[in-house]
Amino acid sequence: MIDNTGPVADLRDWLARVERTGELQRIDAAVDAREEMSAITYLLAKTETSPAVLFDTNAKPYGFRHLWNLFGPSVARIAITLEEDPATPALELIRRTKDKLRVAIDPREGPASEAPLYQNSLYGANIDLSKLPIPQHWPRDGGRYAGTADAVITRDLESGYLNVGTYRMMIQGPRQVGLSLAPGKDALRHIHQAWARGEALPVAAVWGVDPLLMVAGSQSLPLGVSEYGFAGGIKGRAIDVVRATQSDLLVPAAAEIVMEGLIHPRATKEEGPFGEFTGYYGTKDIDCPLIEVTALHFRHRPILTNALMADYPSNEQSAFFSTIRSAKIWADLDKLGIQGIKGVYAHPAAAGAFALVVISLEQRYAGHAAQALSLAAQVPGGAYVTKWIIAVDDDVDPTDMDQVLWAMGTRSNPADDIDILRNTRGSPLDPSQNPPEKRLYGSKALINACKDYRHIKTFPRRTLLRESVYRQVAERWRELGLPGEPARVERFDAMDGDGEA
Repeated sequence: MIDNTGPVADLRDWLARVERTGELQRIDAAVDAREEMSAITYLLAKTETSPAVLFDTNAKPYGFRHLWNLFGPSVARIAITLEEDPATPALELIRRTKDKLRVAIDPREGPASEAPLYQNSLYGANIDLSKLPIPQHWPRDGGRYAGTADAVITRDLESGYLNVGTYRMMIQGPRQVGLSLAPGKDALRHIHQAWARGEALPVAAVWGVDPLLMVAGSQSLPLGVSEYGFAGGIKGRAIDVVRATQSDLLVPAAAEIVMEGLIHPRATKEEGPFGEFTGYYGTKDIDCPLIEVTALHFRHRPILTNALMADYPSNEQSAFFSTIRSAKIWADLDKLGIQGIKGVYAHPAAAGAFALVVISLEQRYAGHAAQALSLAAQVPGGAYVTKWIIAVDDDVDPTDMDQVLWAMGTRSNPADDIDILRNTRGSPLDPSQNPPEKRLYGSKALINACKDYRHIKTFPRRTLLRESVYRQVAERWRELGLPGEPARVERFDAMDGDGEA
């Protein structure tokens, strides 16, 4: 067991814990930030370990370092981020995270003089983003992108609450950054609030942060609920923040790099395309809000975090989206009073955990599975993009796609067990919808792969191991000279001795 003493303090503490698990790859040689770093990351992510990758060179002019593949497909690194032991199994991690979502803890503001973030600061004409080693991820990207999955902070001008979102950010000039926003995103609403008043909107972007804030900022929360509180509830203590120098925004005190700026009324510029979480290039953003950068703060030898969007498992968002999205959908179903939910799993290989969700439940009444499917399709945690929602019985592990496919093959009859929802919430990044103007609307297939409840008492018995025999074999595994470790089994036949319980 890894000795984690208290909550993760910052990105550097997180890195130390990851390194103790053996899942950090350091690279000291000089590597080009234009495509070479992303190519190494793409290939390393497909190896068995799929480590986080720290390019540990002291890049000029300010000693920048680069961290890629923070999460990749690693459940262990997600567990560290969510303040759990890295050995926690995926479904148990989802369950624990779901329970933590009931609590929110407001951030704690400290003095600027004690914030590691303000070790170095540049203002106005002294800023030149073109001199920084900002990477280009893919050959057809529209430019160089900073962060792309860190934290962008804005304030609602009517209610005053702080929003922490994750949006792609393309370098547009020495002191200009484009902020690409899909319709419905909170930051876009805040921009329009300011523009309606004829005002510029202050914005801050964090380009190296405790990965928990990256996870929190990627989720759609109810209006008025700050991601700082959401992250604090998961961490079990308040997030330490400090006031920005150019506005009243609050930024993480131990962040690696923070950019401050203003989005002036109607200031836009064409942006993109960018290689996205779907594994395809997204479209150009014709009217992308343009940030005028007014300040840049960073720690000594700062770490720039980079999120590669690609096919699985080389997709940065896949594992953490899988965990947090699963937990949110499960929490939403709990709030609605749906009984018997034993697990929810948004599969990481399905377009960054967006496209497919599996729900495991103990059927307790007629229509139970159909109800769970319909609600999971429309709750806040599951409505965006999700195309395939599958219900399985509680003897099926939703994180094991071999078991899920077995249930679909033996318990689902397509003519009776598939329903389609049309004109649901889609995504402008969905390449399956054409022409492109159709992409804001999607559809969802609800697949009931549970036993037919009308005949559940006479449904054929599943072949399962007896627990006593399993334990006996597991104990003799090495004695018998068998390779590796015995597979983990959670469900057993109810037989005890010569009888049946």
